[in-house]
Amino acid sequence: MIAKKEKNKTRVARHRRQRNRIKGTAEKPRLNVFRSARHIYAQLIDDTAGNTLISASTMDKEIASEMKGKTKKETAKRVGNLIGKRAVAQGFSKVVFDRGGYLYTGRIAELADGAREAGLKF
Repeated sequence: MIAKKEKNKTRVARHRRQRNRIKGTAEKPRLNVFRSARHIYAQLIDDTAGNTLISASTMDKEIASEMKGKTKKETAKRVGNLIGKRAVAQGFSKVVFDRGGYLYTGRIAELADGAREAGLKF
């Protein structure tokens, strides 16, 4: 019998390969995405200083109350829109997208679309 690989181990390996090439700076931070079974999180990170500049998730008070009864894709798009608005308000227009080893489909793609609609370019 062939041993089945764990999905999270392959995702982490994919993320490590990506992170060797992707770096965020103070002028062009890295938009990092993490998703769990129930929530999705996004952060703008300055890798040179090692600081999180802005964050948004489905657990934020602004989003949590209005997301009851919505799909995970709709909530991901709303989180992308929120982090995009926060980033533009603080003067960031360009970011480097770090999908966290996840495939660019579903909730990850919706979050990216929401961030682009809010004015971020990547």
